[in-house]
Amino acid sequence: MGAGGNMSTPTTKAEEKKNSLERVPISKPPFTIGDIKKAIPPHCFERSLIRSSSYLVQDLILVYVFYYIASTYIPVLPTPYQYLAWPLYWIFQGSFSTGLWVIAHECGHQSFSDYQWLNDTVGFVLHSALLTPYFSWKYSHRRHHANTNSLENDENHVPKLKTKLRWYTKLYINNPVGRLFILMFTLTAGLPLYYAINVAGKPYERFASHYDPYSPIYNDRERLQIIISDVGLIATSYVLYRVAMAQGLTWLICIYGVPVVIVNSFIVLITLLHHTHLSLPHYDSSEWSWIRGALATVDRDYGVLTKIFHNITDTHVLHHLFSNIPHYNAMEATKAIKPVLGEYYQFDGTPFYKAIWRDFECIYVEKDEGSQDQGIFWYKQN
Repeated sequence: MGAGGNMSTPTTKAEEKKNSLERVPISKPPFTIGDIKKAIPPHCFERSLIRSSSYLVQDLILVYVFYYIASTYIPVLPTPYQYLAWPLYWIFQGSFSTGLWVIAHECGHQSFSDYQWLNDTVGFVLHSALLTPYFSWKYSHRRHHANTNSLENDENHVPKLKTKLRWYTKLYINNPVGRLFILMFTLTAGLPLYYAINVAGKPYERFASHYDPYSPIYNDRERLQIIISDVGLIATSYVLYRVAMAQGLTWLICIYGVPVVIVNSFIVLITLLHHTHLSLPHYDSSEWSWIRGALATVDRDYGVLTKIFHNITDTHVLHHLFSNIPHYNAMEATKAIKPVLGEYYQFDGTPFYKAIWRDFECIYVEKDEGSQDQGIFWYKQN
């Protein structure tokens, strides 16, 4: 499919042999962001409105086809077959709707087209339809990219220090039933709670919410757009209310509600697995720099979902270095920067459904005992 296509980034033999849990280097990188950029073919930075739109149209068509099949044919199936058909619909619809969410995410990074007004319009419509506050998320996510893996300033998935864990946390995580319950709660409710009350976000001195234009997350220049985000969610909620009145609440939950929960689960899963890993350091202000933080993430392979998610999963290291590169050029760019990054590039080929169980046990960070690196922290497992 052109430069880089939309297939998974191939792994080298060295990557396959490397222990994925081996820690990445923490010394100052021997290269600069300029050195990395020079390795990337210039055309990878070019944004094509036609090409970006083709992926958008493709996803919209598929989402509509799944909706049409589900609303037309599943209700007339014999009851036993409905129990099989609905979960299949939810999985397919949730997966391809996540692809739409990722396209809106690219709009927030201005990598959809050369026109900011168009990027924001497309992103606003898509995210609002999926109950995500577009501008609110855009600005908090921008701060995440500006402060990745900073213990003081990163905007989401900020790990706790071992000394600040509550007494019951390790108790619940250390048994399979407790870990499964908290994992399922995180995947299903984590994103809405992050939007609403900043769960797992940067700790602020006062209440923070993505819905509050006067939240400490935002500055004065951004507050009007936060209100616009809220208006988009209110409009979507009104449409959903009218649909529920016409079709019934059960119909709405089956057609729309469950797929949106799956979208939220995938977004939490993707974000968590890119930044929660035994090989990745976190830094306090004495050690953190932008490039060290940006490099402290990991690429992963989600199998067929990698393509459905527009390769956000296996080009995430590049994404933190150059977030304005569109997804259809990201694979080629990732291949180009690997020789420059060397051991600073991290890939984990562990299947995501195994990795989530393993890496969810990373519940706190601490320094190595006797470490001379005063401001470098690592995830530890019990």
